[in-house]
Order: sequence, then C-alpha cells, then structure tokens
Amino acid sequence: MTNSSPAVDVLRYAAFTSRPDGGNPAGVVLDAALLAPDRMGAIAAEVGYSETAFVTSRDEERRRFTLRYFSPLGEVAFCGHATVATAVALAEHLGPGELVFDTPAGEIQVATATDTDGAVRATLTSVPTRSRPARTEELDATLSALHWDGADLDPELPPHVAFAGNDHLILAAGSRTRLADLDYDFDALAAVMRKHGWTTVHLVWREDEQRYHARDPFPVGGVVEDPATGAAAAAFGGYLRKVGALPASGVVTVRQGEDMGRPSELTVRTDPHGARVRVTGHAVPITG
Repeated sequence: MTNSSPAVDVLRYAAFTSRPDGGNPAGVVLDAALLAPDRMGAIAAEVGYSETAFVTSRDEERRRFTLRYFSPLGEVAFCGHATVATAVALAEHLGPGELVFDTPAGEIQVATATDTDGAVRATLTSVPTRSRPARTEELDATLSALHWDGADLDPELPPHVAFAGNDHLILAAGSRTRLADLDYDFDALAAVMRKHGWTTVHLVWREDEQRYHARDPFPVGGVVEDPATGAAAAAFGGYLRKVGALPASGVVTVRQGEDMGRPSELTVRTDPHGARVRVTGHAVPITG
C-alpha cells in the first residue's frame, strides 16, 4: 500500500525470473478504475520501480483488461515486464489461460500457464514490429552519451531503431567486456532519447546465434537501467528478423540484469514470416 493512499493496493512482482531478488520489479494495481492519471503517476513515483501497471477496466468473464503503465517520471505506452507481472497476478487470481490487454500501444494477447513446480509463466504477443537503420546523427549522439565509439560496436549487427509498442535504439557491443562496462552520461542520454522518442537503448552482445546478453538504460523513466525489458526484447526479435540474424528455430534467449545483480531470462520467439514477436518469462511476488 502507498502511504498517501492506503486504499490503493500495490502488488509487487519480479518479472522474467523465478526469484524475488532477480528480474525486473514491477508494481501492479489490479483495481485502478477510479484512479486519475496524476494519481497513477504519483503511485508509480512512490513505488519507484521502472514501471507500475494499472488495470483501469476489467471483464473477468472474457478475461479482457485495460492497462496503463507509468514510470516514476510519466506514462509509457507499453511495458513488457509489467505486462508479464500483471498477467501472472491475474492468473493467480483467475487461474491460468488466455488474457487480452488493451494498452495505449494496442491489443496485447498474453497466454499464462503453470509449470509442474507451480511457477506461473506468461507469454505476451507483441503488436506488429518494425525496424529501421539508425541515422548517423542518432548514432553519434548516443555513442557520445554512452562514452562509446564506433569501434565498440559489432559490425555484423547494425544499429537500428526497433518498435514493438514503443521505440528502442538497438546497439550491439563487440565484446562482453564492452557491455559490462556501462558508465554513461544520464542527462545527455535522456536528452537524446527524449528528442527521438525512444523508451530504452537496448545494448546487446551476441554470445552465439541463439543467446544474447542485454542491458537497457532507461533515463527517460528516471531509472539508470532496467534488469529486464520485455518491450525491448520484442522489438529485438523484430530487429533480428529484419537484419536476417534469426536462428533457424526463430528462438533466442536474452540474459539481462546480470551486471546489476538481478539476473533475468527472456525467451523471444519470432516468426520469420510474421510481424509479431512472443516473449516468455516467469514472475514471482516480492514479499517483505
């Protein structure tokens, strides 16, 4: 519960992990029908996670819900880890099965299921993705804010701006060491991202064609880094399809949060002939 509004019950989940101390924490408010947007924003700021999801309308019989997402600094159109957290919370209340979320980014279908050990996992299906090469001025400004240069990048994975509900700049580091050494100019990167409308900068390193490591600076949301970013993972799947880097299976694993001490795992399934991407992960309650 929040101090300023005890009647608002804020659930807390760690998404894309099976451990409460891993993954990306998200706030979830299952009954936000009477909350004004400024109140939702205030609650998200008080919770302090990268996003809090608010269920603003519900039809439990049809398993259809309206969601809004707020970072500590404002509303965002879509958030993957908060979607997974909300889906798991609803599955624990209603039972596993299909859910439909109406979000500012569009309709998001989510399938929930229970593993043999009782853990609940969720698979979100993104809105149609798109990806385009980053422009020179976008890339130069971002590299400057990151304190990187062109030699730090993997030449086989070109910089792109990719979309799966919101835009993310995708940059592939040439080494795991470069990815691990992240010390960027918070204000400068936030300014670049606001100028171009990006939600995160999705920094990746390719271990092999089926396994990637990622880090996601999120200064526009008031957060230095996300431990798991489902929206960026969906955009990344569309990017891999666009640049011809999908494995034959269409499935890649993204490891994120390792350098923050909150390891997470996102399974990204991309149809080579479709427009949408599926992202799967677990979520568990954070207690205490």
